[in-house]
Amino acid sequence: MTALTNDANCTLLVNLARMAHKYQFRSIETWVLSAVYNFYSRSGAFDPVPTTTPPTLPPAPPPSAPPSLEQLTELAALCERPDLLDLAIARWKKQIGEGRDLALAINIGERLNLRPILGLAYHAMMLKGRAHWETESTLARDQRVRLLSGYYALTKLWEALPGQPPVLAHSVRCTSNQRCRKAFGQLWKAVLEMSGGVVPGLQREDVLAKLMLAESIMKTLLDNSAPLLAGLDGVPACKESAVVMTAMKVREFKESLPDYFMDDV
Repeated sequence: MTALTNDANCTLLVNLARMAHKYQFRSIETWVLSAVYNFYSRSGAFDPVPTTTPPTLPPAPPPSAPPSLEQLTELAALCERPDLLDLAIARWKKQIGEGRDLALAINIGERLNLRPILGLAYHAMMLKGRAHWETESTLARDQRVRLLSGYYALTKLWEALPGQPPVLAHSVRCTSNQRCRKAFGQLWKAVLEMSGGVVPGLQREDVLAKLMLAESIMKTLLDNSAPLLAGLDGVPACKESAVVMTAMKVREFKESLPDYFMDDV
């Protein structure tokens, strides 16, 4: 059947899915959404997909216009289809990573409450600076306020992080939890300070990049059998925990990233 092949008419499928959802034809909706997912789960399927449907004259786009990433995201959210939504979110993350369509990602992230892209989009827009925000006509005043709040909050966070190491889960082979905790705290501080200078020109408020660098540095240091840093080799029995807890710290930060871009921060 053509609908389940690479030759499927994705425009027709998306329109049919919307209609089936509107009139509560559940079995048809489930089947069509499976066909849509099958089509877009192929490698490279999103390459020709526009991010949004451009305005046309007359206002309505031609019936044959391919669905945009925005439309596919809205469809997945509307029909509560997490597998299709995951595909769309992965594509948004790629766009954000390339610095493209950030204002649109912010708007759709807020409208559909998509935290996985909302924090990343705000963070990427923040790094472009206030002069750039002012050129984005689709950003509302309250969104610009959130960007300023995020800048302030992340700057303060980076100042505090070196003194806030993750809590280690000590190994049964650890001979002194207190000494190990102190050594790890020193190592954490040294690694964070190191990550701030690895990439020339890395912005102070780019906490995401710095934490990801710190995770990589920590793993490299602790995987190496050579001394970690001068005087900071006091966690031999808890190396594995130190790597895991650092990774968890980075993951927690990514998950909480949207919260830094709030009006009341």
